[in-house]
Amino acid sequence: EDLRVDGRGCEDYRCAEVETDVVSNTSGSARVKLGHTDILVGVKAEMGTPKLEKPDEGYLEFFVDCSANATPEFEGRGGEELGTEIANTLYRVFSSESSVDLKSLCINPREHCWVLYVDVLLLECGGNLFDAISIAVKAALFNTRIPKVRVLEDEEGSKEIELSDDPYDCIRLNVDDVPCIVTLNKIGYRHVVDATLQEEACSLASLLISVTSKGALTSMKKVGKGSLDPESIFEMMETGKRVGKSLHIALQKILDEEESLGTSRQKVGFLG
Repeated sequence: EDLRVDGRGCEDYRCAEVETDVVSNTSGSARVKLGHTDILVGVKAEMGTPKLEKPDEGYLEFFVDCSANATPEFEGRGGEELGTEIANTLYRVFSSESSVDLKSLCINPREHCWVLYVDVLLLECGGNLFDAISIAVKAALFNTRIPKVRVLEDEEGSKEIELSDDPYDCIRLNVDDVPCIVTLNKIGYRHVVDATLQEEACSLASLLISVTSKGALTSMKKVGKGSLDPESIFEMMETGKRVGKSLHIALQKILDEEESLGTSRQKVGFLG
């Protein structure tokens, strides 16, 4: 009937709240609330050495922490497995060459590069984790500012690195090609996006699709014990592309709007 318990259609997202620049001691941060799912992402840029196989690129490191307050299942070591699974999924999503321009993070080939440590904290779990995390990661990367660096070489050939003191003299990441994850849950003969916890409990199998703003698929992963036939997978892919494109447009619009307010905007943070 294309009608869900909360009145949404199969391809409708709940209203998401996005706020960037919420943690002061990071290079970039974002908080996303989607229904009862609450995610905080912080990005820290630190200097490191490029990897041997990619001497002229920086790289991203993901770490996911599942707060024991998020859901009773995370008490003890319950959240570790999920944290590792989410981190591995993020590595896969960002492994495509075009998602972030890693060459712009290189300072000195083979010697110095920026390493972006992306820390994801799950504050509350209310269904549809992967989508909310991918939105928060994209918003945090959009908010990230990396100080400009000059490499000074003296007569003996030794190099010295000088960081710019000016907070406005910084590099911004181009996040146009950063994908967002769209999770499609199969329920009966239909599939829904942005499932609540109850809907996830009814779903036997789901498909995680990462989609760029242009609607290109970069990775896919099946989750759950049930099976999916090829026809429904193709249907889900098409839905994912459609929904993903509109998700990117809405997110970019809100990020640009928030940035245009500049320093005058009132921060909600954790009190709202």
